[in-house]
Amino acid sequence: MERIFHTPEGVRDIYNGECSQKRKVQERIHRVFHQYGYEDIETPTFEYFEVFSREVGTIPSRELYKFFDREGNTLVLRPDFTPSVSRACATYFSPDQEPVSLCYTGNTFINNSSYRGRLKETTQMGVERIGDESADADAELLAMTVECLLAAGLTEFQISVGQVDYFKSLLKEAELNAEAEERLRSLISQKNAFGVEEFVEEQKLKEGIAKAFVEIPQMFGSTEVLEKARKLTNNARALEAVARLREIYEILKIYGYEKYVSFDFGMLSKYQYYTGIIFQAYTYGTGEPMIKGGRYNGLMKHFGKPAASIGFAIEVDNLLLALSSQKIISEKEEKRSVIQYGPADRTEAIAKAQKLRAEGHSVALRLKKEAR
Repeated sequence: MERIFHTPEGVRDIYNGECSQKRKVQERIHRVFHQYGYEDIETPTFEYFEVFSREVGTIPSRELYKFFDREGNTLVLRPDFTPSVSRACATYFSPDQEPVSLCYTGNTFINNSSYRGRLKETTQMGVERIGDESADADAELLAMTVECLLAAGLTEFQISVGQVDYFKSLLKEAELNAEAEERLRSLISQKNAFGVEEFVEEQKLKEGIAKAFVEIPQMFGSTEVLEKARKLTNNARALEAVARLREIYEILKIYGYEKYVSFDFGMLSKYQYYTGIIFQAYTYGTGEPMIKGGRYNGLMKHFGKPAASIGFAIEVDNLLLALSSQKIISEKEEKRSVIQYGPADRTEAIAKAQKLRAEGHSVALRLKKEAR
């Protein structure tokens, strides 16, 4: 049998300069987390299946890496940090008494079909603000998103902000069945305006709600989109969603980061636990978002401690791809010094290396090979 030493499909080794740059970028982002008062948490690489079940609203079961422990319990490699952090928060904290601010770094695992270079194991860094339902919390996470990208070295990027409650309120008004809802969600996510037109004609929806659905795929841009969304419906919950976005935008202006934000009412996440704003950060050089986030006010209820929550996750590998495409290099790395020595010079060489290391330099000791 042939021995296999290369990596499986969908995973890879990271080494040399790329690994060093990844560490530097992570350190910069981690510093931003701490500057905003977030505390570190580590959750297990694998959890019980129930933490990521369909009821939670995470990715489909077929895309999970599943296995069994000795007692026959189904375990899962985490595909997503938010349910894990929420479970831990429900176990160890009291978000109903005081908001909890947690940050994390680690790898996630999704058993999907690898295409376009998409990996099955990726590194994520993120934050979760649990027990805070305010628009100020929403704006704070958007401000943190901006600062994380600036800290990484990017200067040209855009954060697209959507509102799940706007779409969900119109869905409820339309009274569609589950299959029709899923089809409509897919069409809107693909920005397929013609497909949506055909759909509303097939479903024979009322004129007002039909017009709103047809317009949603094209409702993206700056603040004028908010006014358009407001005029499209009289649905009270939908209007509250628009007002919430307006309030968040006004708070972002105080931070001075409003120029990085645009709005997209057709943004719909595959994660069903989102309930309010959702957002994604993009730049040129990569077609995938570098950061994904949103509000998930119903998730903590699944773990026994209902609490309004919001968070985001940085796809570190996508961020590094963008930095590489834009030829942005983090701090210039100091070259490693090498001291070669023979047995007779050992004491002097070690003393010199220790002195340089104490001064913060990188020094490698190399024993000279004896000539044969």
